[in-house]
Amino acid sequence: MLDQYRIIDADAHVIEPPNMWGKYLEPAFRHFAPSPDMTIAGESLLYKYFDRLRLEGAKQVSQAYPLSWHNGFDAESHVRAMQQMGVDISFIYPTYFSWICAVDTMPSQLVGAFVRAYNRWLQDFCSYNPKTLRGVGVVNMHEPEEMVFELQQIADFGFKAVFLRPNPVKGRLLCDSAYEPFWFRCEELGIAVSIHEGTHCRLPTAGADRFNTRFALHACSHPMEQMMALLALIEGGVLERHPNLRIGLLEAGCGWLPYWLWRLDNEYEYLHWEVADNVKMKPSEYVRRQCFIAIEPSEPYLAEIIGFIGSENLIFGSDYPHIDHKPDVVTEMLALEKQLSKNTVQKILWENPARFYGLE
Repeated sequence: MLDQYRIIDADAHVIEPPNMWGKYLEPAFRHFAPSPDMTIAGESLLYKYFDRLRLEGAKQVSQAYPLSWHNGFDAESHVRAMQQMGVDISFIYPTYFSWICAVDTMPSQLVGAFVRAYNRWLQDFCSYNPKTLRGVGVVNMHEPEEMVFELQQIADFGFKAVFLRPNPVKGRLLCDSAYEPFWFRCEELGIAVSIHEGTHCRLPTAGADRFNTRFALHACSHPMEQMMALLALIEGGVLERHPNLRIGLLEAGCGWLPYWLWRLDNEYEYLHWEVADNVKMKPSEYVRRQCFIAIEPSEPYLAEIIGFIGSENLIFGSDYPHIDHKPDVVTEMLALEKQLSKNTVQKILWENPARFYGLE
């Protein structure tokens, strides 16, 4: 709690220790444990990720959180960082795993082994302080038939959400019929679905076919992949068929939202007949009903966006401890009280993410 605000960090990250894979991977897969520079059998898991970026990123993160860096971003340092920021509950997303699961050519059996290892490790990580540390589980999108079983294990661990990438995996969009049993089970179990992009992955990614710098790749990948993921969920009928499914669109800000909803509503007005089987109401109505979007407190148009979509669908994520995370990001959020009202800030910091994650 900070300045009388209860705070849920809806999007924090772990930095998985390199030695965890050798411990948590099943014996038949341990020789695939990634090296510290993110290679497997000499093949990089990253795309257009250069040495200078690696060095600059390490420098920025180590300067922002020297104790966490020194302690290898263990659970104790994570809790301490959350306390320093004033965060009460932290929902935890992967860093390295988000790249490991994003190699389109990786055999599905190997991805499944990484999924099982990561979920077991994350459960142990969160057990250090389960009141503050809340895990977000992962599933094997390379093998849709495994996803329902993995989702049940996530629920058995007590996790409230599951992480998905927005990118096509083996040519499948999020609305592919192969994922339908997964969506049904998410809705049935009340598990929230968090869609979270990560730059430099080896899946098809917006901008990666024409740009090379992190500057350009990161600017394109997060918002544009979220826009297309949302479109797939609407146009493919996932939100129509599963009205109680809760979808989170994380780490892309919310500035894209008004334009994209206007655009989709406008297309629907003229072309509703083309998607009538899957889309029964305006796209913006699906978003208002069941989607949650993570904001950045530095976005200059938040009041206008709230005027457009309301304050019920916005949540906050710190992105700790990535290079685009600011240690004073919570303080920036509290400063929004002057323009948004204290009630709205409390909704964004606590009430909305509590509804998204299904907290009692």
